[in-house]
Amino acid sequence: MLFAGCLLLLASCQGPAPAPATATTTADTAVAATTDPLASWNEGPAKQAILDFVKRTATEGSADFVPMPERIAVFDNDGTLWSEAPMPPQMAFVFSEIKRRAPIEPELAKEPMVKAALAGDMATLSTGEHHDGLMKLLALTHAGMSVPDYQTTVRNWMNSFQQPKGGVGLGGATYQPMLELLTYLRANGFKTFIVSGGGIDFMRVFAEELYGIPPEQVVGSSAAANFELVNGVPTLTKTVEDIFLDDKAGKPAGIHRHIGRRPIFCGGNSDGDQAMLEYTTIGNPHPSFGLIVHHTDSVRETAYDAKPPVSGTLITALQAAPERGWLVVDMAKDWKVVHSR
Repeated sequence: MLFAGCLLLLASCQGPAPAPATATTTADTAVAATTDPLASWNEGPAKQAILDFVKRTATEGSADFVPMPERIAVFDNDGTLWSEAPMPPQMAFVFSEIKRRAPIEPELAKEPMVKAALAGDMATLSTGEHHDGLMKLLALTHAGMSVPDYQTTVRNWMNSFQQPKGGVGLGGATYQPMLELLTYLRANGFKTFIVSGGGIDFMRVFAEELYGIPPEQVVGSSAAANFELVNGVPTLTKTVEDIFLDDKAGKPAGIHRHIGRRPIFCGGNSDGDQAMLEYTTIGNPHPSFGLIVHHTDSVRETAYDAKPPVSGTLITALQAAPERGWLVVDMAKDWKVVHSR
């Protein structure tokens, strides 16, 4: 996929990390006592299916009770937790970096792909089987950057991001109903993870602040990072080596590598999430739940499935949903509001 291919070079390698004990925030505790923990969801089958599943699996004595350590919930990010239209935020970040650096770095500005980016020439950037122009652009702007410098750059940019139909900042691109779902799951003993084709370093900058998901519970596309002492300071530097793409079949592999437990709840929005949905729900020894966010709202967001704005088709997963028992969330019908602010 175009976007997934773009993102993998932005990430740096992070080794497998054991899943920590479930952290409970003040918001998570408060939602447990809320009469309507999914207040931004319209009443109907979708909302009720979620409430019923959580009640069955989190209530001790229930025939479908799942012990807390096994209550693992995984979510795609782009198009599932926040908007990916008209352009995924991470791609917007890359283009922002080009615009920022080109005027002060003459050699960078001379590069043909940089010129194409500044001109908005996506056709040139997308040429080649692996979208060679975009890959070149990413290598030019990120390889050799230290991980802390990269994180600082992302933080300096993120507050200026503007989702056209949402608010300013990355929070303005997030989906309020999904934020409520994450909080509701944690309030009932679930541990929530992001499993996305996005760069792992990029998402780890804001995941805890935005979603309540700590960095060690973020799984994403990655590449190797080199360690060395620079003037006596331990330094990790981003590279474009040993690339792992956390998309399609890579998602179950990433879950195994980083989490080590099979999820019982999975949320996605595209065919790139189908393997993760299948891994969660087919032959799971525990009760399981698959959820697909279907972008049907052309007024409050962007309506698409087979023809997405940039990438992330929803064709085969949508066709498989009835047979697999996956819940298809109709954004236009099932959500009272879309963006969090």
